[in-house]
Amino acid sequence: MSIEDAVRIIGERRPGFMPRVALLLGSGLGQVAERIEDPTRISYADLPGFPVPTVAGHAGSLILGRLAGVDLLCLNGRVHAYEGGDGAARLKVLVRTVKQLGVEALVLTNAAGSLRTEVGPGSLVLIRDHINMLGFNPLQGPNDEAWGPRFFSMRDAYDPALAARFRRAAVATGIALAEGVYLAYPGPNFETPAEIRAFRGLGADLVGMSTVPEVVVARHCGLALAALSAVTNLAEGMGDGMLSHHETLSQGARIAQSLETLILGFLESLKHGL
Repeated sequence: MSIEDAVRIIGERRPGFMPRVALLLGSGLGQVAERIEDPTRISYADLPGFPVPTVAGHAGSLILGRLAGVDLLCLNGRVHAYEGGDGAARLKVLVRTVKQLGVEALVLTNAAGSLRTEVGPGSLVLIRDHINMLGFNPLQGPNDEAWGPRFFSMRDAYDPALAARFRRAAVATGIALAEGVYLAYPGPNFETPAEIRAFRGLGADLVGMSTVPEVVVARHCGLALAALSAVTNLAEGMGDGMLSHHETLSQGARIAQSLETLILGFLESLKHGL
């Protein structure tokens, strides 16, 4: 089984390591991984069943080490629905491997467009809920009761206690942290101005092409999670410039320092347990 094989390989590469927190880094945010102390790096390609990203800005590596005194598993890069293949099935392997390793909390990050002019490029946003417009659910098909029930609640999928820790970390570090609803769009094209107007009417504050599938799988298997968006642009039709993946990566790199500071503050609060 892929999960068992992945867990075995990780154990062989870093014997006795018991990560308490897993951190998944989105587009252009990989420099946060460079701060991890005493790192052990494993390519996704070396882990059976893991999804290997095909998009620039996603390294596709797992890093084991310490950050702010906390044992950490960092997932540097992710796959998206638009990359095709069996990404949804492999995403389940990735999240469930994290669970099997004994991780207590999963923190997801992404680069996103903002639907609120007052939350512009460079902002960090704590996701409080989401809208799934991807057109699929990673748990479609037969359910594996060993991981979770067929039907389950998505209320408080974004753990209130972890969210509170991020709010306190933001205050302590002097970082402005907005909150909002994230809408997942399938891509790979950016949204049309008309779609953005419609999404705003649905109650979305952010739009991106990821995160929701991981949240669904994590919620299904009982992982506590929090998610942060790094705003790289105003959504289509709200600004003057033409959107591009290059802009997403370059803006993400600029925001990474603030994201790193916030995550370090959050991890400091976990030194004595969740």
